Amino acid sequence: MATFSAYSELVNSAPVVLVEFFASWCPHCQKMMPVVAQVKALLEGRADVYQFDIDENKQLADKVDVQSIPTFLVYHNGQVAWRHTGEIDGEVLLGKVEAFL
Repeated sequence: MATFSAYSELVNSAPVVLVEFFASWCPHCQKMMPVVAQVKALLEGRADVYQFDIDENKQLADKVDVQSIPTFLVYHNGQVAWRHTGEIDGEVLLGKVEAFL
């Protein structure tokens, strides 16, 4: 379980950070797992990617206003620069992150 201060450190640890909030029981999240894994591999060394299970991080999800899952957030210099809820094409997701690199 991540605290908000630990989360803040993570999103400030690199110029560009992608965060996904998901749940293991969510079919849309399960469908996105291989997509996120591929995006993470393509971004290696350029942007950090973190995934948080909302069942284990409920307070954190509430703090960053995650209402639905999966929710993706791109942080640029510690600030939310882009947000998307629901399934998304891997190339689109990659492009959204790369736009801030």
